[in-house]
Amino acid sequence: MAEKLKIKLSIADRVYPLTIDPSQEEGLRKAAKNIEQLAKKFEQNYAVRDKQDVLAMCALQFASKIEQRGIDTMEDTKDVVERLTALDELVNAKLSLK
Repeated sequence: MAEKLKIKLSIADRVYPLTIDPSQEEGLRKAAKNIEQLAKKFEQNYAVRDKQDVLAMCALQFASKIEQRGIDTMEDTKDVVERLTALDELVNAKLSLK
């Protein structure tokens, strides 16, 4: 079992100490960086009252991307299943001609 790693991430002018598996470090640091960049963008482009509003907007943005990917994946899967079903029916029809 790997030893835990202690890191500090800064998000919205606050430091968050975390104890994590070393394999999580890169993902967490990238996530924190993405949040910081998006928060800065929101602060520059919108009249934001406080950091809580910015963080809520960031959370909504990231969550909506995840949800949309799930929707897109389900639609893609449905399309693939429909194509495979049609292909299966075509093969079965050809095989039953013999």
